[in-house]
Amino acid sequence: MSISLRRARTIIRKTLEKGRALELKPLSVVMLDGGGHVQAFEREDGAAPGRFAIAHGKAYGAVMLGMAGTAQMARAEAQAYFMTAVNGVFGGQVVPVPGGVLVRDKKGAVIGAVGVTGDTSDNDLLAALAGIEAVGLTADG
Repeated sequence: MSISLRRARTIIRKTLEKGRALELKPLSVVMLDGGGHVQAFEREDGAAPGRFAIAHGKAYGAVMLGMAGTAQMARAEAQAYFMTAVNGVFGGQVVPVPGGVLVRDKKGAVIGAVGVTGDTSDNDLLAALAGIEAVGLTADG
């Protein structure tokens, strides 16, 4: 199973709403399907244009490794050589920090990942979690 475009757009909308409620800096949010392909992306007014690559890298690492950004960061701190090797395998596309969140269906299967960037990584994560939970899916952040 994968994420529908409608649900992906709703996750993004709710993530951005949470960012505004928390008065975060302008966010960029990408939703990837379970195969790591972009399903939807939005960049708020005022967000730097390079934020797509960062949001994508957060989500891509999560879906490709089956490991949220928070866990990737812990792994990078404990075993830097592992994340260096992973980034070599994936052409430098992995950004191992909070804000890359796995999206699971009601049975626990990974159906995609959200990547959020623009504020601190911890705040990016809070916004992503709110977006995912708003559509009744489980977040693994």
